[in-house]
Amino acid sequence: MKILSFLLKPFVLIGMGGVVAGLILALGFSKGLAYTNSTEFCISCHEMQSTVYQEYKETEHFQNHSGVQTQCADCHVPKEFMPKMVRKVMAVNDLYHHLLGTLDTQEKFEAKRGLLAQRVWNYMEETDSRECRSCHSWSAMDLEEQGRSAKRKHLRAQKKGETCIDCHKGVAHELPVDDEI
Repeated sequence: MKILSFLLKPFVLIGMGGVVAGLILALGFSKGLAYTNSTEFCISCHEMQSTVYQEYKETEHFQNHSGVQTQCADCHVPKEFMPKMVRKVMAVNDLYHHLLGTLDTQEKFEAKRGLLAQRVWNYMEETDSRECRSCHSWSAMDLEEQGRSAKRKHLRAQKKGETCIDCHKGVAHELPVDDEI
């Protein structure tokens, strides 16, 4: 009886309610974060569905001999929590332009492709291609299994401290024409 009367005290009820509300918010945040990292979410805007997603489907990152398929977030969203949150806040700009219709036609998208690509490349250079390195690392590369040209270029890139994007622009999406950049 003492336990029941204690549990029914206002401060205990408020505390338990706070814990339940906190758990619900944490679960909602976690589910929301997971959904916004899904390719399904990324291509829910028709401008992504009809452009970069179609290009991505033609690459080794989509279909390959090992059966490993990357998702949009694997390349475009950091794994670590704080950089991920910063990227999510920056993505509000994408939503803003979606609502404005800035890229709602193929022609509008192509007119901005160079600028959009350059922003991604700059970000990848600033982060030393961090998202690429989630899957591809110098230490895990077996250079002896690579072709002669790839082996030579990877050795040189390693020595020079180059990052993935220095050589691998256009690996998942079409390159912009030179006059767009």
